[in-house]
Amino acid sequence: MQKFNPLMFLLPGLFLLGTPATKATLLGSPIQSPNIIWISCEDISPHLGCYGDKNAITPNIDQLANSSIRYTNAFTTAGVCAPCRSAIITGVYQSTLGTHHMRCNAQLPKGVKPFPVYLRKAGYYCTNNSKQDYQFKTPSGVWDDSSKKAHWKNRQDPKQPFFSVFNFTGCHESGIASESKYKQVTQDLTPQQRQDAAQLTLPPYYPDTPIVREDWKRNYELITAMDAWAGKLIQELKDAGEYENTIIMYWSDHGVGLPRAKRWLYDSGTHIPLIVKLPDGLNLENRIGIADDELISSLDFAPTVLKLAGLKPPSHMQGRAFLGTDLQPPRNYVYGARDRMDERYDIIRSVRDQKYRYIRNYEPHKAYYQYMNTPEKGATMKELRRVHALGKLSTEAKLFMQKSKPAEELYDLQSDPHEINNLIGDSKYSTVLERLRNAHLEWVVDTRDIGLIPESEIQIRELNSGARYNILKNAKPDLIEQIRNTANLAVNNDSDFGDLKDAANHSDSIVRYWALIGIGNRPDEATSCKSLLVEALTDSSPCVRIAASRALLKINEPRQALLALKNELTGEHQWARLRAAIVLDESGEAARPLIPELKRCLKDQPNKYITRVANRTLNVLLDTNNAVK
Repeated sequence: MQKFNPLMFLLPGLFLLGTPATKATLLGSPIQSPNIIWISCEDISPHLGCYGDKNAITPNIDQLANSSIRYTNAFTTAGVCAPCRSAIITGVYQSTLGTHHMRCNAQLPKGVKPFPVYLRKAGYYCTNNSKQDYQFKTPSGVWDDSSKKAHWKNRQDPKQPFFSVFNFTGCHESGIASESKYKQVTQDLTPQQRQDAAQLTLPPYYPDTPIVREDWKRNYELITAMDAWAGKLIQELKDAGEYENTIIMYWSDHGVGLPRAKRWLYDSGTHIPLIVKLPDGLNLENRIGIADDELISSLDFAPTVLKLAGLKPPSHMQGRAFLGTDLQPPRNYVYGARDRMDERYDIIRSVRDQKYRYIRNYEPHKAYYQYMNTPEKGATMKELRRVHALGKLSTEAKLFMQKSKPAEELYDLQSDPHEINNLIGDSKYSTVLERLRNAHLEWVVDTRDIGLIPESEIQIRELNSGARYNILKNAKPDLIEQIRNTANLAVNNDSDFGDLKDAANHSDSIVRYWALIGIGNRPDEATSCKSLLVEALTDSSPCVRIAASRALLKINEPRQALLALKNELTGEHQWARLRAAIVLDESGEAARPLIPELKRCLKDQPNKYITRVANRTLNVLLDTNNAVK
């Protein structure tokens, strides 16, 4: 049965396509089409008083929640900002659009537009203050103003409805890591608004040290500073007489900006606060202050805003409106994707329902905490490294310091909210596992997940397709299924090794790539197909050549592999160069003969991520700066 929706009682006149400024009558009172503002913040989980966090000092957000719908099961499509924001502004998964890698630059395909375009055409005044970070060039016509001065107050006609975005950057992870930024953001807090670090409860996957507690304390105090900022925005609406006719959506772009949260697909990285205040004229007494446990994805924000403005969401949007009229049935699942984070690849996908989360690790041979420049600067990450080196981490914390990951993870969020106890292998959950695994596999095909395509291959193919979005959008379903199936074969040690060898001769280079990754993942069996690997070193695709080199290194056949990687380090495709550098970094001592080539990567290298990986590899090989090995 469809859940009760307050807006189903709005008169149809309020939702006439293209006429948001018209008036309609509700319960005998004329009301104007609602204004809409987004109050967004960065890098916070639901550490708010209205979500039951006893340590939180958030009076303004709590007061807003008292007159709003508070969603308890809202999740983002990724655990990091830019990929999420591209999905939020378009209503299309970042892994469909090609904006899935953290720090990339995609081209929007014809027909896919940031949703404020539709609002402006319908008469709305649209402003953004001021972060975009969509990972594509914002086309003209999206905003009336996108700047630090952008504000709904700047519209010339005071009767014109508005959609305005305000974003708080102060609680970004840099506010925790940087002493100066933390002090600047929290400078107006009173002594009563400060936290006692000793009284806070840490997640079990962190070492309990004063340094980690200080980071956790800063997180709460930055949120309190954000609350004061949000309170001022709300008061501006009230002072201008716009509060009663304005829909307010408050949300965060992803979870807390600390290790094992930001960049990850666990609840700690994807569970966000979402509070929606609807206009007072909608007769919502029975909805005010309630907690709604419906599954919401940040992908749903765009179609929901369009619905609330009286517009029909375009068919290419993959999100589902959760407020408005003529709604589709509620979600059964929310999905998440992790891809390249700055200089490190790690393909991870997740599916979550009301109780369970399933995770598929497509690169389980990689460590949970790959060395990445940005998070390694943080105090909590440094403490994890330090305490781990001393052998004093708790069992829960040691789980995420392993050098490899399981191919699959399954967690019961009700009994295990921190996602510590992996239920894979427990026969009691076999039915749940099969259901969620199949939901993931279907999603990969249905959404045309291009995250399974190596980035260098994306770079090559987008030249002919016009946009990354089109690479798989126009592909035959059987090819997409073949890519998906081979990628899953590659991480399944129980799969038929002969199937991998057959796939290594497939006509499509993406399939060949995954087949060779799978062969390299099973070195004991891979020794039997050395000739196949050597032949693949001359493949037309750089990602296939690099995968073959990796597999040869795994079976202790470095000579030809290193020669091939040496060539790739100076190749024309920057993302192939990065992948070659990563393979060398992961190969340890086997990379020593290429120290001169790695040093050359530090000079005149336009891709800073290649420089980072090469520098890291050299530090380990040369044992400089006490590099983490």
